[in-house]
Amino acid sequence: MRTARAVGWGLVTVVMVALAVPWFLWGSSAVVAGLPIWVWWHVGWLALISTVFYAFTRTDWGIGVETNGGEIDG
Repeated sequence: MRTARAVGWGLVTVVMVALAVPWFLWGSSAVVAGLPIWVWWHVGWLALISTVFYAFTRTDWGIGVETNGGEIDG
């Protein structure tokens, strides 16, 4: 189960990185509320990535990093 969750979060990461740059908006001169549309893309993307990261920290923080079940070697 942990491996599946790690792979899932890895895929989420790849998608989020791919969406970080709005390639499809390059060259667009559209303006909404006085700002270029690509600025609004980044505003929305930052809100989404913040929500995704919050979900990650609350559910699977440390997945793929902890190798001994979370025990601290002493």
